[in-house]
Amino acid sequence: MMSTNLFFVRLPRLRQVVIFTPILILVALIWHYHEVIGLGFTLATLPINWFRDSSTWLISKENDGFDVSFANYSIHQTTAGDGYEDRVPAILHHIMLGSKKPMEGWNDARQTCIDLHPGWESMQWTDEKAEKLVSEKFPDFKPTWDGYKLPIQRVDTLRYMILYEYGGVILDMDVQCKRALGPLRRFEFVVPAAYPTGFSVSFMMSSKRNEFIGALIKKWLKLYDRQWFYLPYVTVMMSTGGHFASAIHVMWPDRSSLKVLAGPKDNFKLHTINGRVSTPLFNHLGSSSWHSYDGLFIMLLGKYLKWILIGLSVSFIGSLLCVTGMSRRRRGRSPSRKEREDLEKRLE
Repeated sequence: MMSTNLFFVRLPRLRQVVIFTPILILVALIWHYHEVIGLGFTLATLPINWFRDSSTWLISKENDGFDVSFANYSIHQTTAGDGYEDRVPAILHHIMLGSKKPMEGWNDARQTCIDLHPGWESMQWTDEKAEKLVSEKFPDFKPTWDGYKLPIQRVDTLRYMILYEYGGVILDMDVQCKRALGPLRRFEFVVPAAYPTGFSVSFMMSSKRNEFIGALIKKWLKLYDRQWFYLPYVTVMMSTGGHFASAIHVMWPDRSSLKVLAGPKDNFKLHTINGRVSTPLFNHLGSSSWHSYDGLFIMLLGKYLKWILIGLSVSFIGSLLCVTGMSRRRRGRSPSRKEREDLEKRLE
């Protein structure tokens, strides 16, 4: 009893409140926002975790017997080839939502892809067709769809719904085809690598009812539907775009079936579709006009993430040590004469 009372003498109640209240508030905030913190952490650590087990999901000559330069394939090859199953349906999808007319070169770019894939079905998705698909096939997702504030979020989610319901190849309107995509049909899921991490959704191939695509629609899109930092570009990337989908790719139990097309080690960016570039498969017109000024945020986040995490960790540990040290100093201080007298009166 005496030791307990001494503790409270040495560490007055007011000081206890001052020291421990911020900690309790921090714990309460973490608990209240634990889901958001968890989602944000998954997105933020993508640059660190992305290349884990990359030999299983990066398309390569060594593991897949595939020539990523495409030099050994005919530009007119529309099937997977002898000995391989066509896992991706022969359908080309293009999305054109909104009332604005296509930008210069878009229709011509789309036509190059159609011309290189004779016999394939071609589907162009408009607002009317998109609304019908969502309402009839994905009614549970309709509230999320209607709640999107940025048009590009609907474009991104429509990609996933189209691929899940139909399968096939989906291409941005500003992607011009240089050769047929048949050789890639041996894989059930293919996306191009982005740089420095993750993949792009400008071009996607998938089997019908793909499990990964289905999970994006049925679970993850709803969880990540937030106004990330209230910045348009960051919100798109983290709620529906390539950064979001790449983060789920990292968490997927078997990433080996989710193939990413990249170049060899000495030319990793060979198939990266970013800006106005030419790859073995495409000419990218680079006319994506929705990117906001805050795109710099996500680039800097990826570039300096390691040091940001180290800084936050050091700050947290330092604060914890300071609080612990203050507590110990207070406990180790000898009680004053007045405190001893007060204690004696309490014990009488």
